[in-house]
Amino acid sequence: MKMIDIVNGPQNVSAIVQGCMRMPALTKEDAANVIRTAYDCGINFFDHATCYGDGEAEVRFAEAFPLTGLRREDVFLQSKCGLCFDRNEFDWTRENILTSVDDSLRRLQTDHLDALLLHRPDLLFDPEEVAAAFDTLEQAGKVRYFGVSNLMPMQIELLKKYVRQPLLFDQVQLSLEQSQLIDQALYMNNKTTERSVMRDGSALDYCRLHDITIQAWSPLQIGMFGGTFIDHPEHAALNEALAAIGEREGVSKAAVAIAWILRHPAKMQAIIGTMDPAHIRDICEAAKVQLSHHDWYVLYLASGKFLP
Repeated sequence: MKMIDIVNGPQNVSAIVQGCMRMPALTKEDAANVIRTAYDCGINFFDHATCYGDGEAEVRFAEAFPLTGLRREDVFLQSKCGLCFDRNEFDWTRENILTSVDDSLRRLQTDHLDALLLHRPDLLFDPEEVAAAFDTLEQAGKVRYFGVSNLMPMQIELLKKYVRQPLLFDQVQLSLEQSQLIDQALYMNNKTTERSVMRDGSALDYCRLHDITIQAWSPLQIGMFGGTFIDHPEHAALNEALAAIGEREGVSKAAVAIAWILRHPAKMQAIIGTMDPAHIRDICEAAKVQLSHHDWYVLYLASGKFLP
């Protein structure tokens, strides 16, 4: 497994993260198999959110964890808060952040989160309230590190004006098919394509400048909920390119697609969401793939982009 060191944060964490959103559908025995398989493949980083199964993902993880033979200190547990679908709103108030963390700790049966991310922007967020919540959580030993999810640079800057703790992560969507995080710089000032439209405030460059690790979610997805582009008939050219490199490297197309993200010099993490142990083992082969500069561009162009 490829391991990375987070600036101002944890060292030696896996570049591939096991997402737990789909874990509520599993029995505790099957969930334990997923956790143990991921760990045996080198993944020591597990991603949760309070909204995943309305908290059931965290419950199932906690039920399964004792069956894995692992210790709490063997794994890095991250959760996210702020999405309150029961109330149809996003909420970064101090009260909600503190309550959400306490609820996650109870469900996960642990005394601390290794990382807490604010999950999408609350359009009414008060950065002073967030700062107060982070201070309370840090001082109580309930959260070690902090970050955000799906935030633009100026929103992060506003938070940083008040929050004392380093913001270590920004979790955003990125895949070969959804590569707008990368595209805009290539098509800058080009009125012939919508890919020149800035959609994220140059979040990738901002995060690199400020030592914030990008966590790429849905790294194999078409859009947000369009399924995977692997073997999809509308992405034939991309699958042909993935297959050619996969055959050369002795890995699957999915592993090559993940390797494309890990090849970027920003030292990003890729969050996988599969609950299939065989697929986890398959994807983790990405860590041994050596993509050249040329390989990276071959895949990028095969995904439908063009050089201006």
